[in-house]
Amino acid sequence: MKGTGLEATHINLLDKTIEGVHHKSEPTFSVQYHPESSPGPTDGKYLFGEFLEIMGE
Repeated sequence: MKGTGLEATHINLLDKTIEGVHHKSEPTFSVQYHPESSPGPTDGKYLFGEFLEIMGE
């Protein structure tokens, strides 16, 4: 993702597509899946914590 300031954080194990990114200098991140759904009810919990941290800034 050269020149965008974005860095891949989540890569799909099956087809190697990018499913998550964060910006290196801005308080921005994104995921391309539902972190609150399966496989486990708390697997994506850290994402909500990160979001709350950003919102508190």
